[in-house]
Amino acid sequence: MGIAKHPSRVSLPLIDKPYPAILEFLGQRFPNVGRALWEERILTGKILDDAGAPITLETPYVPQKRLFYYREVVEEPQIPLEEKILFQNDELLVACKPPFLPVTPSGPYVNECLLNRLRRKTGNSSLVPLHRIDRETSGLVLFSMNKETRGLYGGLFLSGTIEKTYEALSEVSFPPERKDWTVENRLVDDDIWFRSKVAPGLVNAKSRIKLMSCRDNKAHFLLYPITGKKHQLRVHMSGLGFRIMHDRYYPELLEKQEDDLNKPLQLIARRVKFKDPVSGEIMEFESDRRLLL
Repeated sequence: MGIAKHPSRVSLPLIDKPYPAILEFLGQRFPNVGRALWEERILTGKILDDAGAPITLETPYVPQKRLFYYREVVEEPQIPLEEKILFQNDELLVACKPPFLPVTPSGPYVNECLLNRLRRKTGNSSLVPLHRIDRETSGLVLFSMNKETRGLYGGLFLSGTIEKTYEALSEVSFPPERKDWTVENRLVDDDIWFRSKVAPGLVNAKSRIKLMSCRDNKAHFLLYPITGKKHQLRVHMSGLGFRIMHDRYYPELLEKQEDDLNKPLQLIARRVKFKDPVSGEIMEFESDRRLLL
């Protein structure tokens, strides 16, 4: 068993009733990992605080602090698909991610993720993603190259001043009568921890969806996420009755199976447009990945 070359990161959320210790939070937040493994990581010094010091079993929970931990690597699956760097300067890197490759360490994927691939390519160990897309989704991901300007680029996503366009395919029995939709609802974590679901309450997820064409029982959509909740576009499309082709999570969870490279999720982060907060230039990037039209 090996150890990941780069640490994973987790932020401690601001909550009404903080956990008595970080260990309690980790055990409940990541039940699939198991409390025993978190204890072992703490006892062997694999979990560090913001200052780089190892935590203990009794370290108190402090909201909005960050932890860094090194994961074990056991026969990590290899993804035989390549990413592309579309743009790179001293502040920003724009990459095009293939399907099936996670952006950051996740599940059995530790070294084999977009972040660590790009860190190896660029030699920049402080490279950090400014946002994420699902492992199954392909397309554009933006990374911060410089700690000093990271907050400026992160602000584009927090303020919603970056324009994001996705494309998707859905199999349909007949052409939809409507051509566009605006979906607004509240998304929360599902009982199945890696899924999201619609719940009553204050709206926190909004998407615009536009039908572009329909041919051979395949409907082609443009999707504009106004917010960026987990699996937002997949849930919103499913809620309209359009299952994105090869989606194994929505509307219902399908039986787990190995990735089929010939059947990637038909959802692509196609285009981004924004005003660069450092140079003031209008920046626009587009993925060259294609749907199975």
